[in-house]
Amino acid sequence: MTKPEGTVSKPGSSKEYKTGAWRTKRPIFKQEKCNDCRICVAVCPDGVIFGANKKYWADLDYCKGCGICVEECPLKDIELIVEVK
Repeated sequence: MTKPEGTVSKPGSSKEYKTGAWRTKRPIFKQEKCNDCRICVAVCPDGVIFGANKKYWADLDYCKGCGICVEECPLKDIELIVEVK
């Protein structure tokens, strides 16, 4: 579903509208040093990081590429790369 042009989103509407289309960078979960701390899951403002057992990923339909998960990962096991479309 795409958002009609010129409208304002209500809080929590990212589940209704795919917001990842305008992302310029995306997270890559390298999964080399992960200690399963789940900080990336906790700090994601859109709640789009999922996984368990040291295997995590972002739902790229909704990830905006803000990079908070990258900055907060204590082991620097997430990288932000330029989005190629």
